[in-house]
Amino acid sequence: MVQRTNVLLTGFDPFDREALNPSWEAVRALDGWKCGRATVHARQMPCVFGDAIEALAGAMDELQPQLVLCIGQAGGRAEITPERVAINIDDGRIADNAGWQPIDTPVVRGAPAAYFSTLPIKAIVRDLRAAGVPASVSNTAGTFVCNHIFYGLMHRMATHPVQGLRGGFIHIPYLPEQAARFPGVPSMSLVTMVEALRVAVATSLAVEKDIAETGGQLH
Repeated sequence: MVQRTNVLLTGFDPFDREALNPSWEAVRALDGWKCGRATVHARQMPCVFGDAIEALAGAMDELQPQLVLCIGQAGGRAEITPERVAINIDDGRIADNAGWQPIDTPVVRGAPAAYFSTLPIKAIVRDLRAAGVPASVSNTAGTFVCNHIFYGLMHRMATHPVQGLRGGFIHIPYLPEQAARFPGVPSMSLVTMVEALRVAVATSLAVEKDIAETGGQLH
């Protein structure tokens, strides 16, 4: 009997008065896509502190995935950026979609200060660049709902371990129609973003041990 693998891809609903969120637009384009024996399942997450982690937990309970990639919008970035670390802090520069704006609040009280991604983030960057997609490792996922769900994912994985389960977070840029309102701000086409996520999924499924090459930054 051939063992099937479920991949969970999550994206957020629009926030901060935006009409769309590129993370959801890119993720939903891959719903049902098969990568070898793996099938991708797309789920939209609410851009709300607390609710996002609950929705993620529900999707994971439903699908029992072997790979989870949470995707979020990083307006102003020019590259696809796999995140290295999630930190245990909520500090909203703006309110979430429920009007909640926590300041210096732990994501999970009493839990570790940070968790590292278990994705092969440097191999993902390598393969994205080889595919002609701008990419780099990011060392900060911010302190908004993106970091919140990233931390929630990694905390669940640490406290409820499942053999073979890997997960992490990837930020993507604005779509051109968003960036058009902000002169000088970079953007990336939806076609490129979707292809980037295909690469990220394929690499995450194929690479067990991340490559050792520089991905650090001076600041």
